[in-house]
Amino acid sequence: RIRKDYAVLSRALLAGASGQLRNVATTAGNLLQRTRCPYFYDTNQACNKRQPGSGCSAIGGFSRPLGIIGVSEACIATHPSDMAVAMRLLDAQVETVRPDGSTRSIPIADLHRLPGNTPNIETTLGAHELITAVTLPAPLGGTHIYQKVRDRASYAFALISVAAVIQNDGSGRIALGGVAHKPWRNESAEAAMSQGAKAVTAQLLAGATPTDQNAFKLTLVERTLASVMAQARTHA
Repeated sequence: RIRKDYAVLSRALLAGASGQLRNVATTAGNLLQRTRCPYFYDTNQACNKRQPGSGCSAIGGFSRPLGIIGVSEACIATHPSDMAVAMRLLDAQVETVRPDGSTRSIPIADLHRLPGNTPNIETTLGAHELITAVTLPAPLGGTHIYQKVRDRASYAFALISVAAVIQNDGSGRIALGGVAHKPWRNESAEAAMSQGAKAVTAQLLAGATPTDQNAFKLTLVERTLASVMAQARTHA
């Protein structure tokens, strides 16, 4: 049923990691991956996510794969999940249970936080709150596409990715991966889809603050989105 009704999610899952890792992965674990940055993993480097207040070595350092929008002076890391991008596109709901037994439903759009001054706090989950399920909305129909651009074809994080559901009339939804601390979607930008990829990208990435090393992502998003929209037209 996922392949039939939520093909964008199925394709995003297949684009992530390797087959061996996917076989042992969990949905909650995928959603709660720590954001992607080489300086986070190198304990010899300053990282506000790993040690709050220590600084961000990525700013002024190697930043080619890192964020271009929603970033802050404290952190420019990106979220690594492919699945989360598709779930953001679909407006999934994350079901949780707290230590006291109470439950709640969190829109996927509200699960992940932007870095601000506290990049070490990555989600809106409380202490010891567990994800128990993810609920998908009714199928959207349309053409489902997940296009991931990366440095190599296997087991690599996205430089950028585009998740899309596009209807026969050209309207639809767009979400991006590889550009921010969380899956990136701006619903107001989707109203510009009839104007083409350039117009959508301009609104989707309005206010972007790339570094000299990753400014190419602005053009890469536009070109990838144009490719996705062209693919959708051939299936209309």
